[in-house]
Amino acid sequence: MPNKESRSIDEQIALLKSRGMIIRDEAAAFKQLQHISYYRLKGYWWDMQFDRVNHTFAPGSYFEDTIDRYNFDRQLRLILFDAIEIIEIALRTKMIYHLSQTYGGLWYKNDNLVEKKETFTKQLDELQNEFNRSGEIFAKDFRNRHPKANPDAWIIFEVATMGTLSKIYKNLKHQLPQKSIIANEMGLNFHSELSSWLESISYMRNIIAHHSRIWSRNMVKRPTSPLNPPHQWLQYSITEVQAKKPFYVITTMLYLCNAIDPNNHIKSKLLQLFNDNPTIPIYKIGFFNNWQHEPIWK
Repeated sequence: MPNKESRSIDEQIALLKSRGMIIRDEAAAFKQLQHISYYRLKGYWWDMQFDRVNHTFAPGSYFEDTIDRYNFDRQLRLILFDAIEIIEIALRTKMIYHLSQTYGGLWYKNDNLVEKKETFTKQLDELQNEFNRSGEIFAKDFRNRHPKANPDAWIIFEVATMGTLSKIYKNLKHQLPQKSIIANEMGLNFHSELSSWLESISYMRNIIAHHSRIWSRNMVKRPTSPLNPPHQWLQYSITEVQAKKPFYVITTMLYLCNAIDPNNHIKSKLLQLFNDNPTIPIYKIGFFNNWQHEPIWK
């Protein structure tokens, strides 16, 4: 396939109009396209096309609606990043505390505590590399004062990413009491459920960290359904579409935040965002099938 020629912003606007998109304010559209690339916006107008081979838009497709979707998605990512912060810090704290109390500050280097030793070696390298790259004052101070020493868990895990935390937790031996204690304190009955949820949330975090689109995305990593969760959850079965859309991961994030901190404001922020954008079709991210009547979302 030959490469296409780069189009000027005026040419981009003309192309959209030729394909049937309605632009109310071309001067405003020009400014938007100066700051948000044409190709980035494609994900927000993709479903407006009735002919995706020729990229022809359905009647009533407005450029301004695309921008509204883009701004909605941006606000959604900010709220979800707040939720991830609550989850990530709680997970880090619990892993440090429960495992260090039982196995000492260097428990993370003990391969007798893991299921797969080949995975353990790779994860240990990732953890150490994250610590070596960290610009945190405490990390630089430790490296300067103890260049050949291994930092205790409460030092090194403070700079571990969500993905690394998730992988290390998953690889802990299943029979370790601390693994179940952490899952229970996060509101779940089984460590396998928490491992699945953390994997999905880590995937979501990567999307958000790269400022990528949540809107109308199919999630590659899907969380498992919990068995008899002790806190408010979903009352009815979800559809296959809901299972693969952001709705299900977002709901697991809300559940964990509620279990960690019942006074969090994640749900109220999300509901306010939805209320402030009544024309945004949130079913595109899986919020349909009477979702608002579910116990966790009431």
